[in-house]
Formats: sequence, C-alpha cells, structure tokens
Amino acid sequence: MKLTFSPSSPFARKVRICAIELGLIDKIEFIPTTVAPGTPNEKYTHDISPLRKLPALILDDGTVIVDSYVICEYLDDLAGGGKLIPASGIARWKVKSEHAMLQGMLDAMLLCRYESMLRPEAQRWQTWYDDQWDRAWQGFARFEAQPDVLARPLDITQIALTCALGYADFRFPDCGWRNSFPKLAAFYATMSQRPSVQASAPPKA
Repeated sequence: MKLTFSPSSPFARKVRICAIELGLIDKIEFIPTTVAPGTPNEKYTHDISPLRKLPALILDDGTVIVDSYVICEYLDDLAGGGKLIPASGIARWKVKSEHAMLQGMLDAMLLCRYESMLRPEAQRWQTWYDDQWDRAWQGFARFEAQPDVLARPLDITQIALTCALGYADFRFPDCGWRNSFPKLAAFYATMSQRPSVQASAPPKA
C-alpha cells in the first residue's frame, strides 16, 4: 500500500497514528505529496483524486481510497475490525459522529490557515475567519465538557482529537487552548507520550 501525505497534514497524521497503533505501519509506503489551493497538480488530480486532498491510500491493485476516516476504517478492518472504531451498535455511531465533528473542526482551522496565509491581504475577510475559528473553538469546548470521551480506551475519536489539538499548536501556537481547556490539556499531555503520536508529529516551525 502507498499513502500520499504531507508531514504537516493533520489528516495524514491521523492515518499514520492509526497505522502505528494497528501494527500496519510497515505495510505502507509513504509518498510525500504537495497539494495547495492555487497550485496545480494535474497528475494527482487525474490519477489519485480530483479533490486534491491528502491523504489517499493506494492499494496494491491500484484501488484508491480517499478521506482520512475512510482510510482509517479500512485499516481497522484490515487489522481485524473493532480495534479503533466500534464494529456495531450505538457505540459505532457515537464514535462516527464525534469524528465527523472533529473532521469539521480541522477543516475550519485549515480554512483559517488558508485565509491568513494564502489569500492576498487586501481580500481577507476577518468576519469569515472568526466564524471558522469559532467552529473549532466551540468544538474543543464540547469535548472539554465530555470527560468520558477522554478517558475511554483508545479510539478514532481520541486520535482525531489529538491531531486537532496538535494542529492548533502547530499553526496557531498563540491561541491559548490549554488555558481555556485544562481537561484537553491533560488529555493531550497523556496522548503525547504515545510513540505513535511522537513519531507522527509535524515538523518544527
């Protein structure tokens, strides 16, 4: 299998953490890939995904699996199922819903990054930026108020939350989330001790 990725992508990081935790990391070849708004990548668009998003998993038969959650679900199934994503019942739908919220939070932070770094300064829309940031911030507040999520056995929700918090550190180091969300800070400190989280950390600025 091959995985298109960037070391700075929180979505690719999620897959890397899952692969390590599931014991599948040695079965994946990692292909550094650059995709960014306004930067053409015709080969990736044609061969991998017209959405030009990372990561994508390319199976040995050429099948392409896109979306970080779908890739993680595929890896979980490959490892026997029910490891990081509950196999059935209400627990499965709860985790899928939690993950969807975290995916949206990461999308919002990524849009903030694009707005502040890629859009010409004269065209930036602060109200829109603030709205996107508030979506992520309110999401963190939601998880701060759900300590049961933070304390249960490792699952895809906790991995995605770790990636979201890590992305906040990486791209928005002065946002102050630790002061506002002490339970998340404690959770992140614990998760940061896991070898999978350490091995997948984004590059130092």
